[in-house]
Amino acid sequence: MTGSVVNLNKARKTRDRAADKARADANAVKHGRTKAQRLLEATQAEKARRALDQAKFDEE
Repeated sequence: MTGSVVNLNKARKTRDRAADKARADANAVKHGRTKAQRLLEATQAEKARRALDQAKFDEE
């Protein structure tokens, strides 16, 4: 009626990995942006860059 033998190093590492993943998921929710938000910001930056380039005055 004894339980199975557990390698304590593996159990500790598994527990730590689960805690790290939970912390990473919480940070992603707190600080992360969705793909749509990243795409929107990239297109807005590109549009602003193009508008600035069109407004440049060429001195020749």
